[in-house]
Amino acid sequence: MRFLLVLLLFITVAIKAQEPKQLDSLAIDSTLMSKVKVKDTVHSPKKAALLSLIPGGGQIYNHIAMPKGKKKAFWKIPIIYAGLGYTGFKAVQNHITQRDLKAEYLYRDEFETPNLDKYTQYDDQGVLTLFEDFRRKRDLMIFAFIAVYGLNILDAHVEAHFVNFDVSKDLSLSIKPTMHDFRTPGLALSLNFR
Repeated sequence: MRFLLVLLLFITVAIKAQEPKQLDSLAIDSTLMSKVKVKDTVHSPKKAALLSLIPGGGQIYNHIAMPKGKKKAFWKIPIIYAGLGYTGFKAVQNHITQRDLKAEYLYRDEFETPNLDKYTQYDDQGVLTLFEDFRRKRDLMIFAFIAVYGLNILDAHVEAHFVNFDVSKDLSLSIKPTMHDFRTPGLALSLNFR
């Protein structure tokens, strides 16, 4: 919890640092006014990546910045949270199971009898094999969680580059059959920019 609060504070400070300072218009004469920076209207991929440290924040930032007819970044947020939720849940579930199997194996090693009823059909080697299997699954789910979180940040960063990207409707590709040297058949590709 403390980590999330520090992370939220860091993101807030980073966003505030990017905002231009407001200056009193009476204290600035006309020669200094030409040197004052005007607020940048360019969409920032760095800011999108920083905002997506909170999952979905960068996608919301990109969605708001897109022109009215091209808004499409909002639908990814449920997928991000579903991926993080599933991988996190399975990692915790596998951790609890492998912890129970470890306790069962140690109990059997000390008292030479099964402790938990659900593992009575397994011998000591079977319990150890199950322990290794659930530990491997837990580690895999931890890596999957990190991958989903990283893809969230990468997606927000890459999509921020395409917020103002415009493809004209007049962009066309045509493929036509053609004859080279009046003997060899072929295809001609024509790409038109208008």
